Amino acid sequence: MKTIESIAKSLNGKKILLRLDLNVPLNRQKITDSNRIDKIIPTLQFLVKNKAKILILSHVGRPKGKVIKELSMEPICENLKNKLGQNIHLIKSNINNFKDEDLFYNKNESILMLENLRFYNEEEENNEEFAKILAGFGDLYVNEAFSCSHRKHASVFSITKFVPSYAGIQLMSEITALSKITKDITRPITCIIGGSKISTKINVIKNLISKFDNLIFVGGMANNILKNKKFQIGKSIFEENCDHIVEDIFNLSKDQNCKIIFPVDASVSKKIDGKGDIKKISEIQEDDLILDIGPETLRILDKTIEESRTVLWNGPAGYFENENFKKGSLEIARKIVEKNKKNEIYSVAGGGDTVAALNSFNLTKHFNFVSTAGGAFLEFLEGRDLPGIKALY
Repeated sequence: MKTIESIAKSLNGKKILLRLDLNVPLNRQKITDSNRIDKIIPTLQFLVKNKAKILILSHVGRPKGKVIKELSMEPICENLKNKLGQNIHLIKSNINNFKDEDLFYNKNESILMLENLRFYNEEEENNEEFAKILAGFGDLYVNEAFSCSHRKHASVFSITKFVPSYAGIQLMSEITALSKITKDITRPITCIIGGSKISTKINVIKNLISKFDNLIFVGGMANNILKNKKFQIGKSIFEENCDHIVEDIFNLSKDQNCKIIFPVDASVSKKIDGKGDIKKISEIQEDDLILDIGPETLRILDKTIEESRTVLWNGPAGYFENENFKKGSLEIARKIVEKNKKNEIYSVAGGGDTVAALNSFNLTKHFNFVSTAGGAFLEFLEGRDLPGIKALY
């Protein structure tokens, strides 16, 4: 792939179509999590420094082709203005009603932003004519939206047919980080995987199990393992009809010499907002809720991480939103950070809940890479081609 950094010297005065993922959570048009905005600030600064003209393309929510005021890019535009310390003009006009010369007519403007691309049905339909219109507004296209790159949408896929296209700084960082846990691996390598549904991640597990030395199940996903092994899990969250998936995982891990680790004790309560009692897995009762891993499990995980050179973490160890059940996730994070500070491990974390946990612990910056991508993150780990990435080759 051609990268935007490789042509830094020729960006002066060029109009850059910059595809970002600014799909941040909004509550009454107030941003509740600005992670995705914060991550792309260095890219914008790089382009401004090299005197490029930037037209930001992005979306928020699922307006399904309708103009919905609550899903306007306006609060995001304001947030970026404050963080960059310069004016950014939001173009609300229908893109079919203006031309290339209507952009950057004010010579003092270096950044413009189009209104929510999903206000147009053509975006999600991957309409080539729509993509061609978008392409006509710039000299170069830059994909800086890894988290949208599993979508075959007009501004991610078809636009590359009509304008010279490049990979962005953050997009390359994401690909490099994920490649270090799928291809260019430093062993031993450990995967800590959680989440409530094992079926949504079975393809990730199957793809990684041949590459990984240790596969650690935590959170709701571990409950499926425990249930399959005939342990009592009480009222804990689990996914129905998954025994065959669990058995497939164990059979495959045996064939591929990948060690599977799951909880031997847990912090349980009778209610989700209660306090925790430590119990061995064999002691859990019918009215218990498993809400975190226990100290013995933590010791096993601590030893496994200590012996690892690479770690992927996708899914918290428990219900960390309750102070009483955050210890498992916090101690996992602290152990990885401890190893990171000594340059003894390469660490990648991803998934909304994992990122939220790391943010709440204020430890995000101490990981080598933290992915804010969702579906794209998982599909890459599955070994699938992402349309938005493939289109850049």
